[in-house]
Amino acid sequence: MNAGEFEPVRGVPDLYVHDTGMFDTAEYGSVYVYDAERPAVIDTGTGANREALFGTIEAIGVGVDELAWILPTHAHLDHAGGAGHLAGRYPTAEVALPERGMRHLVDPERLVAGTKSAVRDQWEYYDEPEPVPEDRIAGLVDGDRIDLGDRELVVHDAPGHAPHHAVYHDPDAGVVFTADAAGIYVPEVDAVRQTTPPPQFDLDQCLRDLGMIADLEPDYLCFGHFGPREYDPDLIEEAKRAYVEWVAAVRAKREEFGDDEAVVEHFEETSADVEFWNPERARAEASLNARGVLAFLDRGETP
Repeated sequence: MNAGEFEPVRGVPDLYVHDTGMFDTAEYGSVYVYDAERPAVIDTGTGANREALFGTIEAIGVGVDELAWILPTHAHLDHAGGAGHLAGRYPTAEVALPERGMRHLVDPERLVAGTKSAVRDQWEYYDEPEPVPEDRIAGLVDGDRIDLGDRELVVHDAPGHAPHHAVYHDPDAGVVFTADAAGIYVPEVDAVRQTTPPPQFDLDQCLRDLGMIADLEPDYLCFGHFGPREYDPDLIEEAKRAYVEWVAAVRAKREEFGDDEAVVEHFEETSADVEFWNPERARAEASLNARGVLAFLDRGETP
């Protein structure tokens, strides 16, 4: 699948995945369209290349007055940056996300500033978000159910990645929309990579989130990056190991170097992710992930 294209999610009727073309990396940004009785878009991408997403929604058969839900899993702009643009395009759709993220979409100024500081030169791949009108947005809490008419999504808090993060579970279809709660599964290398952004990554909570996803016993995991895959219990254990080993590696380099910028530079220069991401993105991802762990360690939290 190429940037701007979409395809059905194999094994899940009425569900489609769209490649946003994020960061000029094929399939890195995944947006899901559920063509249910009350259709939903799950995650939105950055808002860049949004016309292609509008085209996908139209091609699936969802009209501008038919989309019922715009459902970011959390407020990070690679998942929610397009919410305001979608709200403007689809006037009858309600935006809903974990309630701790609501304020960031209603008034995105602080979120934009924080994102620019975190992603630096990568901001060129984002778009300025449009605010979501307060009367078009609702907050979700753990256990809420999102009515799609002929099915529903159950909300499960998953705040290890960020306090405003949740996963959405369709129990009838056996699908969990994991966003970043299960890490980033990269098909090219058949492995899970950690995602540990600043400022509020929490390793211990992240491990609990992974356990929660396993307890749901899904058939499919719809990742926020690189699309869906069939569930395998070993994948969750692999993700847990990836997170624990990553935090240990960053801690060890901090002890060795005694300088956080040197730690970040080390992981930027040694990132193996150039195997499947472009070098620019690999360095940026390593920087974000290292800075997130350093912030976690600064809070005095230990695995």
